[in-house]
Amino acid sequence: MSDFLARMLAVKAQEVRALHARPDVAELRAQALAMAPGRDFLAALRARPGAAIIAEVKKASPSLGDINPAADPAAQARLYAAGGAAACSVLCDASYFKGSLADLAAVRAAVDLPLLAKDFHIDELQLAAARLAGADAALLIAAALSPQRLAALYAEALALGLTPLVEVHAAEELPAALALDPPLIGVNNRNLDTLKVDVQTAARLRPMIPAHVLTVAESGVSGPADVARLRAAGLDAFLVGGALMAAADPLAACAALRQAAEAAR
Repeated sequence: MSDFLARMLAVKAQEVRALHARPDVAELRAQALAMAPGRDFLAALRARPGAAIIAEVKKASPSLGDINPAADPAAQARLYAAGGAAACSVLCDASYFKGSLADLAAVRAAVDLPLLAKDFHIDELQLAAARLAGADAALLIAAALSPQRLAALYAEALALGLTPLVEVHAAEELPAALALDPPLIGVNNRNLDTLKVDVQTAARLRPMIPAHVLTVAESGVSGPADVARLRAAGLDAFLVGGALMAAADPLAACAALRQAAEAAR
């Protein structure tokens, strides 16, 4: 396991211990289960002609440092919605990404788009907390979980009404992911061992994923040309954060990505 991933998982273990120490811990899951059904994340992606854009609220990252730390998550999400994003991803990690569940809740109050909770989820209570903050989907990273824990968290996400986005980076992670028979998989172009990006990772892995599985390209998509190349390689959706957060006009940047995504393959 990489130094970065090991450090991140140590942080998450501390956060999980704090979650379990909350006085209302016994009620968290029950409250999440009692919530009205959320928005259908997968259906929103499939409804778009061509491919879909998942626009991300990301103030900082371990590879880039600060991107737009003063950004208002709600205002940013409104621009994404106006630019035609099919869904929104919100970073919930404070330690490296300067995000929070409060950011997720603020975005939930601001837009009607389906929302992805973007975090290193290692425990069921994290999923309940994300659902309570307004998430409709949750990221599950295969590299961060044993196959058994991946399966357990996948089942818990479904029980809570969350769409799991199972993320892989390498071919050897695919068996555990595909064993879940997921309708949705993300391919991270970023290597979590080195934090380096190879945008062609998603193109290389796409033929190894069944055609009916909606496949999302994550990381390193910086503009319409990247979208066009990966769309031609069979990618169905694109999760874009850094490029949109750094853009002088996020609405126009999102609209340009959407136009490229919806163009014919």
